[in-house]
Amino acid sequence: MSRHSLVNLKHDVKDSVAGRVEGLEGRFGRTPMESRDIGVSLWRYAPGFRSPGGHRHREQEEAYLVISGAGEVLLDGEVFELRQWDLVRVSPEVVRAFAAGPDGMEIVAVGGPKPEGGDGEQAEVSWPEA
Repeated sequence: MSRHSLVNLKHDVKDSVAGRVEGLEGRFGRTPMESRDIGVSLWRYAPGFRSPGGHRHREQEEAYLVISGAGEVLLDGEVFELRQWDLVRVSPEVVRAFAAGPDGMEIVAVGGPKPEGGDGEQAEVSWPEA
């Protein structure tokens, strides 16, 4: 493994979600970066997109940075507004899901070491009525 790496998340890393979820793009940088302990991904949500499901982790704490647009995050059933440059830290066991505002939203997600076989778990979510 190299002692450093440089990748462009937007241009050099393939969209791993392409064709599976309309309105959502996800680019995972851990493997292209050859990272042992850090996971960084770019998530792009189309205008008005609302995640139909969420996820949690067994071990990984994550942080999410809104780099453009605005929207909402659902954390264990509670909705929080997000705007550009908001930074959200989420404990592993918290179920999280995102929704984009009318201009869409881009988020950079950062996680810690990935346990063998991964530790992400899909979870059902219920967005409160507006």
